[in-house]
Amino acid sequence: MPLDLPSVQLGGIGPEITLTVTALVVLVADAIVGNRMWRWYLAAVASVGLVVAGALAIAAWNTSKLQLAGAIANDDFAVFVKVALAVFGILTVWVAREYVEHEAIEESEFYALVLLAVAGMMLMAAAADLIVMFLALETFSIALYVLVGSRRRSLEAQESAMKYFLLGAFSSAFFLLGIALAYGATGTTNLYSVSQGVASQGITGFLGSTPASDLGLLSLGAVLLIVGLGFKIAAVPFHMWTPDAYQGAPSPVTGFMAAATKIAAFAAILRLFDAILFPLRWDWRPLVIGIAIVTMIAGSVAAIVQEDVKRMLAYSSIAHAGFVLTGVIAANDQGVSGALFYLATYGLTVVGAFAVIAVLAGRDERRVRLTDYKGLFYDHPLLAGALTLFMLSLGGVPVTSGFIGKLLVFGAAVNAGYAWVSVIGVLASSVAMFFYLRVMVVMYMQEGDEARPASSVGSLAGGVIALCAAATVFFGLAWGPLFEVAQKATFFAGG
Repeated sequence: MPLDLPSVQLGGIGPEITLTVTALVVLVADAIVGNRMWRWYLAAVASVGLVVAGALAIAAWNTSKLQLAGAIANDDFAVFVKVALAVFGILTVWVAREYVEHEAIEESEFYALVLLAVAGMMLMAAAADLIVMFLALETFSIALYVLVGSRRRSLEAQESAMKYFLLGAFSSAFFLLGIALAYGATGTTNLYSVSQGVASQGITGFLGSTPASDLGLLSLGAVLLIVGLGFKIAAVPFHMWTPDAYQGAPSPVTGFMAAATKIAAFAAILRLFDAILFPLRWDWRPLVIGIAIVTMIAGSVAAIVQEDVKRMLAYSSIAHAGFVLTGVIAANDQGVSGALFYLATYGLTVVGAFAVIAVLAGRDERRVRLTDYKGLFYDHPLLAGALTLFMLSLGGVPVTSGFIGKLLVFGAAVNAGYAWVSVIGVLASSVAMFFYLRVMVVMYMQEGDEARPASSVGSLAGGVIALCAAATVFFGLAWGPLFEVAQKATFFAGG
């Protein structure tokens, strides 16, 4: 009997291959050259790799197809997420350039881990098979575990990395169990049909040919998949790792986690539940609604009492996960495109916010408490202005991208008949404004308790802050083009 080998098509994972090769080049180049050359070449090589990966992703626009035996969906949805991830990766590399030097972090290892994390996240966005999705999840998770603990002189960072690792492994077990139940119910881990026959019909084909009374096992698997992915988006009650990991991680890594991890995990959630498991929405939607409401409220309320700015933004990111979940609940085209817009613009805002924190924190990140920001406007007016803009955007104030993002996801929920969920989201956003305004009051209306040590703003970090601030305003005023691209970022429709 002849062996039927699948055709090898690597175009769908071209960006991931590029990033993996670039990570290896960075490590080997540093091992060979060492300190005998201008150290900026490592950041330059990493940036070039990310630019090439983004370009390869863009080249796949409007060429939706399945590749690698149906394991990769090379569709516009994946392209949108991959380009956003490439941008977040570049910004992180630039912010970290001066940071890793004064914190004595191994530069080549840091950039290589960022590249590998982005590669795993890109693979997550394009995964059309549950096994590939799990491999992608573990790839970027392992890289992030190490990045969180990369400040090796900090006991706080080591504790955060260990807590993140242990809880991450726990959540992976739930995700694997969900995959096992889905396979037991359908006989496949492919999301889409790849060929004729029952064995290759995919989960979509199974749902289309199976009576509702026989879908109980798959529904249970969907619940466990929600638990596994809920950990990655820091949704309540799977959020316990978030405040400690955000606080202990290097500030550039915290910004990267808040931006990139969320869009990668939500990409999997949107593809799985709004596209593949849409026929089961009456089973999974009540659970997601409950998680969204609790997440919005708990994140907003818990942030109020935080004195550490990084922990405050950690709880803020939890609340934002709840806001994006309202788009998932809508389970319509507007919800998907609104969630993509929200995640892309939120990522730019939060990377910029943590870039400011990285600049002001000083060596060993000693100045990250709210009291350390007293009178910041009088010492660093531009940094204070940028941080104010980012806080207003996170709070959803008009003329910022954050306002448009909330408007889109809440509007999608209203159109889907869940206006009451949107009302809860608006109220939670109002509560969240308290702690954002609290930071501004400290910066503008209080005097510092002591002389503030000088904080030098590197050219790359300053450029990232300026770029993110400009993008926050631009997408708040001229949001149409990005939203049109998000609307065109459709899922792969069939096999």
